[in-house]
Amino acid sequence: MTVLVTGASGFVGGAIVRGLVARGVPVRAMVRDPASAPEGGEVAVADLADAGALAAAVAGVRAVVHAAALLGEFGRPAEFFAVNVAGTDRLMQEAAAAGVRRFVFIGSPSALMAPDGGDQVGIDETVPYPARFLNSYCETKAVAEQLVLASDTPEFTTCSLRPRAVWGPGDRHGPIVQILAKLRAGRLPDLSGGRDVRASLCYIDHLVDAATLALTAEKIGGRAYFIADAEPVPVWATLDAVAARFSLTGPSVTVPATVLGGALAAIETLWRIPAVAQRWTPPLSRYAVALVTRSATYDISRAARELGYRPEVPFTTGLDDFHRWVDQVGGLDRLLEDA
Repeated sequence: MTVLVTGASGFVGGAIVRGLVARGVPVRAMVRDPASAPEGGEVAVADLADAGALAAAVAGVRAVVHAAALLGEFGRPAEFFAVNVAGTDRLMQEAAAAGVRRFVFIGSPSALMAPDGGDQVGIDETVPYPARFLNSYCETKAVAEQLVLASDTPEFTTCSLRPRAVWGPGDRHGPIVQILAKLRAGRLPDLSGGRDVRASLCYIDHLVDAATLALTAEKIGGRAYFIADAEPVPVWATLDAVAARFSLTGPSVTVPATVLGGALAAIETLWRIPAVAQRWTPPLSRYAVALVTRSATYDISRAARELGYRPEVPFTTGLDDFHRWVDQVGGLDRLLEDA
């Protein structure tokens, strides 16, 4: 069974390609630039906007793992919808027409984040989508996921995996790397307000396992699954631990909620200017603040029951492996040059 993996030049897509190849699964890696393709398997050069190229990419494959997406905290809504919604829909149509039997969507719990939302502790997949979304990324991941799940048929099985804050060796741009960049620059204040904020994270090996299981599991059509590490972590204590591992100083300066709210409003206003948004990365966003100030933990029992999902890598072991990988690629300074 040949599997097409989209977004194969990225952290998640590339890891899924390598994981499937290691398991002896024939893989076709879809990328926009052939030079960015991971080792192993075939390469398909295609863009989600090009129906003809997508038709060629899905020809002869039996399953698709769709990891490609437009990420970001800022940006024009039309661009997010064009890639994350229209691109996903176009890929599904071409896949179904080509006789693909299974479509695994890499979704996100961000699809459940509202602008005025609070903690989400131990939630399961019955929690509904919000009426309003925190940003365009959250909204388009929700809309795309709904399209995917609604497209399930006996001939075309669809499901969605929802990992949060995927991290581990190979990560060059994800949440942990962004946090390390802010810690090194001294731009990450303590925003906890003294609260115990807890979060489910997803080590990359766990997501690769879940994607592999979803390719063959039965009776999963039209279903979404939270994919996370076995235990949530205390966010601010974990940030201190990550900082210490890389010989950095953890967050110490506190910012009052009133000051934070005003700063976020000013940043969002300024970054609506195209010339600013195209040239600089915003120092902070409501989305980034929500990730470290709202508890977000997930019940993974559905994935355990229906996929056979078993996350086995403890956070400390994963951090050790990530630290070793950073040393192998030239150290933290070299990693953050490319972040």
